[in-house]
Amino acid sequence: MTEVTARRFRLASAMTAVILGALTLMLAVLYVPLAWPARDFSDGWQVPLFVAVCLTGVVVARRQPGNPIGWILIGLGVFATFYTDAGRYAVFDYHFHRGDLPFGPAAVLVASGLWTFVFLVLPLVILLFPDGRLPRRWRIVLWAYLAAAALVAAYFAGSNAWAMSGQPVSVDGAGQLSKQPNPSGVLVAAAVAVVVTLPVFWLSFVARQVLSWRRAADERKLQLKWLMGGSVITVLGLAGMVGFGSSSSPVALTLEIVSVCAGFALPAAIGVAILRYRLYEIDRIISRTVAYAIVTGLLVGVYAGLVLLITQVFRFHSTVAVAAATLAAAGLFNPVRRRVQLQVDRRFNRSRYDTDEMVAAFAARLKDAVDLDSVRDDLAGVVQKALEPAHVSVWISQRD
Repeated sequence: MTEVTARRFRLASAMTAVILGALTLMLAVLYVPLAWPARDFSDGWQVPLFVAVCLTGVVVARRQPGNPIGWILIGLGVFATFYTDAGRYAVFDYHFHRGDLPFGPAAVLVASGLWTFVFLVLPLVILLFPDGRLPRRWRIVLWAYLAAAALVAAYFAGSNAWAMSGQPVSVDGAGQLSKQPNPSGVLVAAAVAVVVTLPVFWLSFVARQVLSWRRAADERKLQLKWLMGGSVITVLGLAGMVGFGSSSSPVALTLEIVSVCAGFALPAAIGVAILRYRLYEIDRIISRTVAYAIVTGLLVGVYAGLVLLITQVFRFHSTVAVAAATLAAAGLFNPVRRRVQLQVDRRFNRSRYDTDEMVAAFAARLKDAVDLDSVRDDLAGVVQKALEPAHVSVWISQRD
């Protein structure tokens, strides 16, 4: 083992992962005293999410030190939490101490530019999923993307530093520069050209996973299902946070909390997929998620329709309408859920649906069966079709 390889092995160790995870937790705790003077915790929901990303990376790095995805997730958690703390520190310095605290300008630079790190590094998880191994042609794409990402990050960092040089610094409520830099010339044209190429890289990363699905083994397909499922739920959660964040009603607040919780789906799905822990559960999760989403939509529609019908057509008091609609929705829940679940399983969880059908048919035949040999053969056939084991044997105790 060469010296460089040995050094790399020591750095990518379980202890390093634990230390970085502990650092992220310390930064997360530090957020509270930094945000307390301004009484502004509007970005506090990000901190638990970043911690979850980092802890997922710690678990992956401890189990698979050679997998770069674990270390990417750890880096995202550390830098994103540090970025949030830097913004709170910049507000604390420039809003309450007029910029007299040490490292104030550095905090503004971090708060104004480090978001690009998270924005540019996260797509690498999609490209490298699940084991970090790439064919030769995709390694060229990786290095080209890293070069473009480095240029974009350098541009934002340089423009922010240029905007802060030689003039008073003013920061907004997030700790970023109030007056964003607006450079012009050849540098801007080059930066725009590089930024435009980034979505092309991201689409190619997704295309790689989509193409790999067609020739992947069953286990790899399950891993990709976890990745896609977690991504969809997280994207819906982010959309919910944007859509419900502007409203102050109790219903909107509840939906916003649910949307924030949905943001944890992607790191959890990545951890399960890479560690291959209970991969087979993804089909059941998908079918249950689709079923309950349909049931919820149907019952909400029934509830709203009954309320409008009773209050607008029959002119009953609103409390009577609410009580009647609630009882009707509660009474319809189980029948609707069973019916919808049956249809969803038939479409999304076909193996479970077929298994249930075979077991039900066997139970019906068993009621009229009197021949022990035929029951034994029928049982062995049902088990073979439902579970597809390598070998089936039936042992029957003979009693005198």
